[in-house]
Amino acid sequence: MKHTAALVLLLVFQFGSAGVAVAADLSPIVVFVSVLPQKYFVERIGGDRVHVSVMVGPGQTPELYEPTAKQMVRMANAQVYFRLGIPFEEVWMGRIAATNQDMLIVNCREGIPIRPTHLINGSRSNVTTIHEERDPHVWTSPPLMRIMAAHIKDTLVALDPTHREEFETNYTRLDHELDDLDREIRTLFANVTTRRFMVFHPAWDYFADTYGLEQIAIENEGKEPGAKSLANAIDQAEAEDISVIFVQKQISATTAQAVAHATGAHIVQIDPLAEDYLENMRFVAKTFADAMR
Repeated sequence: MKHTAALVLLLVFQFGSAGVAVAADLSPIVVFVSVLPQKYFVERIGGDRVHVSVMVGPGQTPELYEPTAKQMVRMANAQVYFRLGIPFEEVWMGRIAATNQDMLIVNCREGIPIRPTHLINGSRSNVTTIHEERDPHVWTSPPLMRIMAAHIKDTLVALDPTHREEFETNYTRLDHELDDLDREIRTLFANVTTRRFMVFHPAWDYFADTYGLEQIAIENEGKEPGAKSLANAIDQAEAEDISVIFVQKQISATTAQAVAHATGAHIVQIDPLAEDYLENMRFVAKTFADAMR
């Protein structure tokens, strides 16, 4: 569904009195999401009126994930799937939609400009920029999550209009918390001495763009770097005086450890896929800021 507003109108005009039947049903709305941060948002807004299943669970990565047979069976009873445009969706979304033709598929990124994959890799004097793929990690930016939260709220209201007030109250509370989080993070980065940080997997470009930072990625287009790319990453880390290399807990840190060993940097683990979104983003922002002082 392209626009949430269009979704609401479609439900009203297509279902008519059936919409009341949905609202009168005491069972929760059955929801599927792609990653754990979405689960947090759906549950914060929907409360006990939603039952949420996550495709990519703890310890798994969206880049390598394949839905299980059990998930596909359970999806036959789902009323809505909130998609993000992450790699496994591009391969599986056709089959997911075919599993349950009555299930709404809502694009949580509607209205959000999608960035190309932006990797900085090379020495300070020979930096190359690679942007052949679309970066799916929109949820790492709190202001962008406010947009996605609005899509979730509007969809739940359309599916269960008798609980509109509850959904809107929960959404408003969450929106204020996201606004507070955004201000906290901006304050953290107000006086950092450098604006660049090094990561293995390039999951933080939206975060960096939001707060005037720049990520330097070791990994190139989802592939382990070869000898030349590894040497370039080491040169870059030395040129930028990088003291910390950030790694994602779901991905092997072996290559990042090699760069750290060669440059004297140390490894710090952060998680873009943690479920407790607000607490995790506070932790990540403070960890980045401490490394940049």
